[in-house]
Amino acid sequence: MESIKAAVIQAGGPLFDVAASLEKLERLASQAANAGAQLAVFPEAFIGGYPKGHDFGAPIGSRSSEGRDWFRRYFDAAIEVPGIEAARIADCAKENQLDMVVGVIERALPSEGGGTLYCTVLCFSAEGVLLGKRRKLMPTAAERIVWGVGDGSTLSAFKTPRARIGAVICWENFMPMLRMSQYAQGVEVYCAPTVDDRESWGALMCTIALEGRCFVLSANQFMKRSDAPDDFHPIQGNDPDTVLINGGSMIISPLGEILAGPSFGKETILYATLDHREIARGKMDFDVAGHYARPDIFSLQIDRAHKRSVD
Repeated sequence: MESIKAAVIQAGGPLFDVAASLEKLERLASQAANAGAQLAVFPEAFIGGYPKGHDFGAPIGSRSSEGRDWFRRYFDAAIEVPGIEAARIADCAKENQLDMVVGVIERALPSEGGGTLYCTVLCFSAEGVLLGKRRKLMPTAAERIVWGVGDGSTLSAFKTPRARIGAVICWENFMPMLRMSQYAQGVEVYCAPTVDDRESWGALMCTIALEGRCFVLSANQFMKRSDAPDDFHPIQGNDPDTVLINGGSMIISPLGEILAGPSFGKETILYATLDHREIARGKMDFDVAGHYARPDIFSLQIDRAHKRSVD
């Protein structure tokens, strides 16, 4: 890893509108690149959107016709990977010479059945290459109504010419074994796209930076009710100024120093220079997957097979 300037994008992805989401991504990526960024991290579900406060008409034991229509709209705003939308993001990365980590709502390919949505992160190199994807292993609470679960086949880190990048999505970051799967791959830049806007989120991010002796880039959305369609009625209410997702993005060094953020209450881009020498300095006394590990006592086995319902 060379020293790089990183950008964390704090912005909401337009709900149910993939065209508007892509246009906003391109504008923000260009803004970050013009500020000298070489890596840009976007929040969880930026493409496709995070419908916070909506229940899709699915209380326990019941589903409504209106809720099924909302799911159809969400389904239509999701993207296939590979697909034309992913190719457009790749072109954006190449045009701006940015390594990009982007949260998307992914629609399963027809070869997978074609009916399931996944909360996914895509990683692109500055050369415009889709390096791979990470599907969220465990959607949280009511997210399970609209998202499927990933498997171990997408746990690999991404290698760009600039850095080895990991991506762990929202509450996956509370899963110690998943974090260890990233540390053991030598992740240098640990990306945490999220929509958790609680102030306590920052404590977890600092813990991960110290635990993994890596840079942590947490990108959260900022979204108001006015950013959603007029007929979207979240539980938080319909006042246009009601904040649905309040940000809290931040950048942290391998020794737990907060380099940027946390920022709440506005759309913004955070920047910091990531000095690769700080990683080695941190690992002098603590390498969780190396000299500080005790493989004679503890071990982690990861099943990386892609799980299919039909062979």
